[in-house]
Amino acid sequence: MPFVYIIKSIRTEGFYIGKTYDLEQRLRYHNSLELNTGVSKLGIPWEFLFILEVSTYALAGKLEMYTKRMKSREYCISLTKYPEISQKLIEKYS
Repeated sequence: MPFVYIIKSIRTEGFYIGKTYDLEQRLRYHNSLELNTGVSKLGIPWEFLFILEVSTYALAGKLEMYTKRMKSREYCISLTKYPEISQKLIEKYS
């Protein structure tokens, strides 16, 4: 099953939002100095802040883009505190 995830940098306290089928592999990538060639390399080390399992990769993409458009630290934290937000998003974009 696909996932939408938010990771938080322990070093910079920044956030990264993404989607994947393999959470463990994706976190290893974000935390790898050798493999990571993207913007998230600057925030190593990372830890999961939020994980949402969804039914399709297309839905994961829609939720990822919506969350990125919010551009809000508070919104990312709210997703962890209030699970009903995630359910409403799933209903809206399904």
